[in-house]
Amino acid sequence: MVHTKDQSASVILSTVARIRDYFQLMKFTLSFTVVFSCVICYLLAPNVVVYEWKMIILLFIAGMLITGSANAINQSVEKHTDAQMKRTNKRPVASGRMSQREAYIFALITGISGVLMMWYFFNPASAMVSAFSLFLYAYIYTPLKTINSIAVLVGAFPGALPCLIGWVAGQDNFAAGGWILFGIQFLWQFPHFWAIAWVSHSDYTKVGFKLLPSDKGPTKFTAIQAIMYSVLMIPVGILPYYFHMTGQVSLYIVLLCNLFMVVQCIRLYIGMDVKSARRVMFSSYIYLPIVLLSLLIDKLHLAM
Repeated sequence: MVHTKDQSASVILSTVARIRDYFQLMKFTLSFTVVFSCVICYLLAPNVVVYEWKMIILLFIAGMLITGSANAINQSVEKHTDAQMKRTNKRPVASGRMSQREAYIFALITGISGVLMMWYFFNPASAMVSAFSLFLYAYIYTPLKTINSIAVLVGAFPGALPCLIGWVAGQDNFAAGGWILFGIQFLWQFPHFWAIAWVSHSDYTKVGFKLLPSDKGPTKFTAIQAIMYSVLMIPVGILPYYFHMTGQVSLYIVLLCNLFMVVQCIRLYIGMDVKSARRVMFSSYIYLPIVLLSLLIDKLHLAM
């Protein structure tokens, strides 16, 4: 009897560990952040006036499946580089707890399921953009990281496409509003990614990742680039108000957030250290949800 209980406990622990590995394989926290943008942009579409929880949940599930698939392929491709970095060496494929074959099968099932959900429950256009985003992230951006720093530019497209996907899922067109939301998240990624690359520069250099705009690593040039993109975020942040997507309240909130990002990037230029880069990184994490939620809340307020 004790032996049976021990076996049952072992099976439960093994199952829990396997589920945890799959969550880690799909980078659940990162995927959640990406899908959050997609869902908010879906709710910002003018055609979405009645918020049906069923559709929101379906979009969330489809988004998690597609993003999880891309991240699973990413970890399969980067098995050996992940194994060399302290930040990633405990990932399931890198550590050997999961085979590359299993990770690819997981990616295939989740990717196809997610795209089919977008096609069936929303529209073909959102499904096709989702499939393109998955392909671009997994098979273009991922291998490009060891070749040239242009990988950050390439990666910014699948990083921002969830905003356009959400808009198209709700609006069923590629109108200006979707591209504006895409533009906000597209520009945001440059100071965000460069801050991460600055903080993790030693690890990235060890495995041959080229993610900073300068071949010499964290330099004044990198900080200037971060400032430039954060400044470009200011006029783009005004566009939702200009195109009557939201009102004045979100305009001021977005403007303040953009100025805040500019200040943090300037502080990076002055400080030129990991502490300043980490400040930019965490500021960027806070920036995106505040900006997107302010746009949504303002839309709801105007609709009342």
